Amino acid sequence: MHSNNFYKKTEDHVVNLFNENHKPGLVFHNLEHTRTVVERVKEIAGHYYISENDMLAVYVAAWFHDTGYLFTEAEHHEEKGVELMKDFMKEFSQDQKLIHTIEGCIMATRSHSNHEGLLQEIIGDADTYHFGTKEFKVTNKMVFDEYNHQGTVVTENEWIVKTLGLLGEHRFYTKYCKDLLNSGKRKNMKKLNKKLKDTNEVDEALSLTVMEEDKTGMMSKGIQTMLRMTSGNHLRLSDMADSKANILISVNAIIISVILSVLLRKLEEVPYLVIPTVIFLLVAVTTIVISIIATRPKVSGGVFTRQDILDKKTNLLFFGNFYKTSYEEYDVAMREMMKDTDYLYGSLIKDIYTLGTVLGRKYKQIRLAYNIFMVGIIVSVLAFGIAYFFFHSTGSAAITTATGSPF
Repeated sequence: MHSNNFYKKTEDHVVNLFNENHKPGLVFHNLEHTRTVVERVKEIAGHYYISENDMLAVYVAAWFHDTGYLFTEAEHHEEKGVELMKDFMKEFSQDQKLIHTIEGCIMATRSHSNHEGLLQEIIGDADTYHFGTKEFKVTNKMVFDEYNHQGTVVTENEWIVKTLGLLGEHRFYTKYCKDLLNSGKRKNMKKLNKKLKDTNEVDEALSLTVMEEDKTGMMSKGIQTMLRMTSGNHLRLSDMADSKANILISVNAIIISVILSVLLRKLEEVPYLVIPTVIFLLVAVTTIVISIIATRPKVSGGVFTRQDILDKKTNLLFFGNFYKTSYEEYDVAMREMMKDTDYLYGSLIKDIYTLGTVLGRKYKQIRLAYNIFMVGIIVSVLAFGIAYFFFHSTGSAAITTATGSPF
């Protein structure tokens, strides 16, 4: 199939569909909107340098994505568009993989649909590109007129609230559109809020604005800074805990070395120091063991399933959950998570919480190790002192009594 010739045939076919089946009620979802989406698809796809075959798929999907409006109700127009596309493709290609890809792209323009892969993200963003542009005021009025033309009449304020709800739930998928259009979308929402006349509707719209910022990941810099600082503080506290445990391990290792290399050889000459030495040795060993337990890493299974991602049960930000997984699986899962702002920020929050619980356990055990070391040192020194003064003095007195003289 020659791509340039096929592009032209696709355009001509869809143009003829709109011209031959003209519906006056399609104030917005018409040929002009379709041409605009096609141009936006070219713009976004050009930024990502996608392959020729992928470009062909998303291009055909862009032309056919709203053709269903010409023949059926708005609720099912995507399915009708897929049917029209398949009829058209019979003449040019039997590549089922290509047709399936085009179908997925058309269905990705449905509201609240899941976008799988870059191509579906591109056409999804191209279809809602106007949400973040200055033309939104005009396009929203056109959609309003089209909606009322269908027989469901709403007031202007009701439509604004409905639109704010749509914008609040909507999000751009490609980084290109996020960077380019998110700011404009927020400005459009603020303009809609100003137009509302009823106080209750204003309050509802303002709450939708907050929801939109949360759902699209455009959280305030203050919240982002808080998450970053909290995570950083936890990591620094973890490093401090490891350092404290390392001090205990090093000091007690030296103590054990001295006891084993020096003191044990003298116990036959001074048997009264056996008990203090054993106490000292047990304290040192116990302190080391607890310090090691406190800093010993705990690693989970290192694998996750597709269902775990769909159910948002695994935290992909922690290496222990994915280190046995292939890069391809991890890449797909991460992209899925990055498309879902709730999942992404939920993982960040869960990561901070997990760090906090680990820190709590670690500091509790290190505190116990320090207490054992502190009390053990005191008890050991007292034991050495008592043993020395009591048994040494008793031994000296016994020698004096036996000889009549200490000399």
